[in-house]
Amino acid sequence: MKSAASWSFVDRSGVLLLHFLGMTLHRMSAEVIYKVEEALDEDEKEMILFLCRDIAADIVPLNVRQLLDILNERGKLSGMGLAELLYRVRRFDLLKRILKMDRRTVEAHLLRHPQLFSGYRVLMTEIGEDLEKSDVSSLLFLMRDYIGQSRVPRDKSFLDLVIELEKLNLIAPDQLDLLEKCLKNIHRIDLKRKVQKYKQSAQGAETSYISALQASLPNLSLKDPSCNLRLQNGESNEQRLSVGQPDTQTESVKISVQESGTSLPQYIKERYRMQSKPLGICLIIDCIGNDTEFLRDTFTSLGYKVQSFLYLNVDSMIQIARRVACMPQHQDYDSFVCVLVSRGGSHSIFGVHQRQPGCPLDQIWRMFTGDVCPSLLGKPKLFFIQNYVESEGQLDSSSLLEVDGPAVNNVESKARQPEPCTIHQEADFLWSMCMANVSLLERSSSSRSLYLRYLSQKLGQGRRRPLLELLVELNDIVYDWNSRVSAEERYHVWQQHTLRKTLILSCT
Repeated sequence: MKSAASWSFVDRSGVLLLHFLGMTLHRMSAEVIYKVEEALDEDEKEMILFLCRDIAADIVPLNVRQLLDILNERGKLSGMGLAELLYRVRRFDLLKRILKMDRRTVEAHLLRHPQLFSGYRVLMTEIGEDLEKSDVSSLLFLMRDYIGQSRVPRDKSFLDLVIELEKLNLIAPDQLDLLEKCLKNIHRIDLKRKVQKYKQSAQGAETSYISALQASLPNLSLKDPSCNLRLQNGESNEQRLSVGQPDTQTESVKISVQESGTSLPQYIKERYRMQSKPLGICLIIDCIGNDTEFLRDTFTSLGYKVQSFLYLNVDSMIQIARRVACMPQHQDYDSFVCVLVSRGGSHSIFGVHQRQPGCPLDQIWRMFTGDVCPSLLGKPKLFFIQNYVESEGQLDSSSLLEVDGPAVNNVESKARQPEPCTIHQEADFLWSMCMANVSLLERSSSSRSLYLRYLSQKLGQGRRRPLLELLVELNDIVYDWNSRVSAEERYHVWQQHTLRKTLILSCT
């Protein structure tokens, strides 16, 4: 029998856990954003604007309050995201006073979950904090040789200089030699070593740079958080890992460049091999029954071998997903697609039975990780989910998936093991999930998903274009729709990926 003290500890832990989960899942109130912005000084505000340049590439904010408000409205600023911001600018007092969190809690979260801000931007802010005014003045002078005197920002900060260098493609996450040289010239060997340490860590096979076109969206957690890449409205840089498989096509790919002028890294030209016939298996599970026909036509026309199933319960969904994961044909195909349409919750789908807990969403995608389905290792695995939920509150979650549990290990693939390589088991996934109010189905029994309808349209019309560009345009369509309809008619899309190369679905 537990003592009263033991029960008290459990109760307090439960309260802290609930508070932590609430901070992770829900958007921030205007009052919290106001209090945080009001307490920051100008240097800290500059750091925040710089840190957020990647996750807010399409935003031109007038100030920090406006930036945080826009990210919040888009569902991209959870409590933990704001906590990480305050942690990065070292305002631990605001963490405790406003967010009711301490430094250790944030550090523990960052160890277990993908970080919102790239290691590169964090490095730049840390260097900026450590530089003396005389150091910054010296750097500004030295940079005249590279960017011209007229472009050197006068009486500006180190971060202003970095932004100018980024526009000229003189500095980037994988391009730090110039900065390293200049730090050496001004005798800041300590900071030069800091850059070298970052460069060494960035050379690892599973280091990620969250680009300006990848945002804080549903948490498709990986065993190694550094593998995580995410997508927002905008174009996308993709992650390059050291790969030992000959599945790369190298050719010039038309990619839009950010308005800031920052050029895309060279490795964006690497493409997934998409030449097999068929391109792969497309598994469609439609528990509503309104979207199967046009989805089948879309993916068949793209070159996929479609297997569709209607009106399944949870057990049948799991059995079919396991069976498909075990199919030896994957070793001969170049990709895999799964489309799920169902009623559900923020973390699960219910199938034809509207009872919780349903089928956990993480259980579905984990069936296709490299350790469980080795014949798909190194190949793109695409998941498109339309989930209709009962509660409007569930639609506001900025972290829909909690998938830190053990991988599904009861799927035994009989496919031939691939050659040893350095690809992470959970690389090469794309997860696009749309949630809508179940009342949309109640209004019309034949109602089709706006998200799936426009997804199908984009895939059909843009098969020769990078998939991430198409999803950006899909996001814009959904945002436009949401601006013109009532809250109950809105669609909420979260997209995230661990793709390492450009993906173009056309097999020609």
